Amino acid sequence: MIGRIAGRIDYRGSDHVLIDVGGVGYVVHVSERTLAALPGAGEAAALYTELIVREDLLQLVGFTTLLEKEWHRTLTSVQGIGTKAAMAILGTLGPEGTGRAIALGDWNSIKAAPGVGPKIAQRVVNELKDKAPAVMAMGGALAAPTVVPSDVVDHGDTATAPALAPSASSQAEAMSALANLGYGPGEAATAVAEAAGAMPEADTPALIRAALRRLAPKG
Repeated sequence: MIGRIAGRIDYRGSDHVLIDVGGVGYVVHVSERTLAALPGAGEAAALYTELIVREDLLQLVGFTTLLEKEWHRTLTSVQGIGTKAAMAILGTLGPEGTGRAIALGDWNSIKAAPGVGPKIAQRVVNELKDKAPAVMAMGGALAAPTVVPSDVVDHGDTATAPALAPSASSQAEAMSALANLGYGPGEAATAVAEAAGAMPEADTPALIRAALRRLAPKG
């Protein structure tokens, strides 16, 4: 299994890049969001990868973080969601946005991804609403970018794949804190997602306070 590719970008296509690793070129398919974040041809880059194996296909799919890769795995567990649809969702919403949409039951956001219709979007939300909190809670540990070692490229440059927004770690920490207070994973994920949607740049303490306000009994 090829889990990571690090080398120099030889070519950028519309939905893939060709990465030279020690003279061997690997075609890695990526989402629009990941493609836009990668450097230009001739620059060093690294991607976490997953090898898709079918009777008629061997395809490498690339991700800037392990969190994005985990969301791809989770999305493709839903019937009717293949790699193309999962990459479209991640390209449209990003891993954080995907988790937030599922936690909030916002299938319209999922539907905004190219090629994803309303029935599939609703199925994603319905089937993953109980799994989303666990993946979201991984955010702090899996959001770290991958780094290209200096000896991978001839000129000795290093390249760091784009990191997720700091809110990935903050949301994971806030969910952990709410769990320690006795809240269930589902209600904690929903409250943190709502708070993060209202305050995208909030740090962990601010997210916890805002989530607790949403969880407080009304009236």
